[in-house]
Amino acid sequence: MESRAVGTAARLGAGSGPREGAPVSSGALPWVDQRMLALLLDGTPAGVGVLDRNLRYAYVNPALARMNGVPAAEHIGRTIADVLPGLDAGMDQLRALLADGRPREILTSGQTRAESPYGRRYWSGVYHRIEVNGVVLGVAGVVVEVSEAHRAHAELEQTSRQLAMFDDAAQRIGTTLDMETTCAELADFAVPLLGDLAAVDVFPPDHEAPVHTTPHGVLRLMRAALAATPRLRSVADAVDQPGDMIDFQEGSAIHRCLASGSVVVENFATDEVLERAAPNASRLAFYRAAGAHSGMVVPLSARGHAIGTMTILRAGGSPGFDAQDAVAARELTGRAAVALDSAVHYTHQHAIALELQQALLTEPQVPQLDLEIASRYRPAGSSVLVGGDWFDAIPLSGGRTLQVMGDVMGHGVEAAVAMSHYRSMLRALADTDLAPHDILTRLDPMVSAAGFERAATCLLAILDPAAGEWVFANAGHLPPALVEAGRVRLLDVPAGPPLGTNIGGYSATTVPAPAGPVLLMYTDGLVERRGEDIDASLARLTGLDLPRDTGLEELLDTVLDALAPGAEDDIALLASRQRPDPGTKERP
Repeated sequence: MESRAVGTAARLGAGSGPREGAPVSSGALPWVDQRMLALLLDGTPAGVGVLDRNLRYAYVNPALARMNGVPAAEHIGRTIADVLPGLDAGMDQLRALLADGRPREILTSGQTRAESPYGRRYWSGVYHRIEVNGVVLGVAGVVVEVSEAHRAHAELEQTSRQLAMFDDAAQRIGTTLDMETTCAELADFAVPLLGDLAAVDVFPPDHEAPVHTTPHGVLRLMRAALAATPRLRSVADAVDQPGDMIDFQEGSAIHRCLASGSVVVENFATDEVLERAAPNASRLAFYRAAGAHSGMVVPLSARGHAIGTMTILRAGGSPGFDAQDAVAARELTGRAAVALDSAVHYTHQHAIALELQQALLTEPQVPQLDLEIASRYRPAGSSVLVGGDWFDAIPLSGGRTLQVMGDVMGHGVEAAVAMSHYRSMLRALADTDLAPHDILTRLDPMVSAAGFERAATCLLAILDPAAGEWVFANAGHLPPALVEAGRVRLLDVPAGPPLGTNIGGYSATTVPAPAGPVLLMYTDGLVERRGEDIDASLARLTGLDLPRDTGLEELLDTVLDALAPGAEDDIALLASRQRPDPGTKERP
């Protein structure tokens, strides 16, 4: 029978065993009763084997023979490596067991001659040393296959790693509403986690449409981000950079990815395959120089429409892409695409709002010859929606000028539209030649009734050169500042309720207006910072040491250079100064 090892059997009895110092066969152990082993071990599903002290098989039960795919008789007298050269059997641990006698649990892996659904099989074995009368005879082991448990454990670990990756991605991708920043965060996250080079290409926004006609069958995308490992940095620098338009040939990997809406994985086994997958044939040299051997193109889509793609390359010793890589990349881009889609919508809205606001904020003309005036408007940045800041300068009768600085609550297109309406209403009231506090008193209910449900702060200042005074009225705005001899001080102008509250109660404040000092009006974006007390914010303004005897344009640039960095809201500035003599141009 196959269950009985080849060799001479010896009877086992009380005190029976090999003689002291007798040689031990490298084949079957002569002192082992093969019939007894067969009775005990032939029926067990666990694999049982006995190795002599030269670690050659002396006994193999049927279960172990089936695991190995080798008849039991063909094991006897041979080493594990002789029978199963593709097996990592932990021989060092078996030799150590022979030397010290401490039982061991050993995990072995590899392939046997038996058919298996697993690419690599795993066994867990318990081994102990065999001794008779103090003589070491060999090693006995009991093994069971744990390939399925090992696969399940590996999948669990892979799932855990992916969940950790996705959690990390949620923290690192989409930190702003800026499209370029979001794309850069996605590419930076993918390298080196998923590949050696990553490029994010998106459909061009409407306001960045291509300037020439795309040839038939060619797909045009905008490179939004590019990231590479240090080894591929020089190659990445030689290809298209963020902001460049790229034409992808018909049939390219990106073409096929967007057409199917699924991940495309390419193995660049030949130059023909690589040339077909690349945007165009000229890229072949770059990819070969990088040692690229495989690529993966993943669609970026959200809310049912395509945004673009992410292309990932692996080069050198990196492994090729597999099905798990495709699943992980698809999950990652799916999550990132939601943030990217929000960024694309925001970028479009931001551009519209900014264009609208800039169109409405025309530079104020010099209303009177004896008045110099300059203005600035600076958005806080691409990560902040445009707000409703505005300024104006309106000529009045008697050589007077009404100067306005306002700020509509909120951001975006609606705030810019509300700002336009409020500005128009204020201009109409200015024609009635009212005092500034009376203008605010009438404007307050008009703003409330306008239907925008957006309050606004507003600071008015009427300069009367003949009387040598400013008359101020304030609806919830920050106080004006006076710049004289390079120093800045705030004027004490009490603030009434914001416009649109229907509370009223505005008052006029008169301040002397000599020729020479500069009146500076501004919105809160210039000074306010999140979590900071307003007194500390205003102290930054009054602490400025500004150049003396400079033009208003240079003065505003200096103020912005000092205070605009770190601004969290838009900034509007309006500076004015009486000329000593009518008709004199702005000071140098």
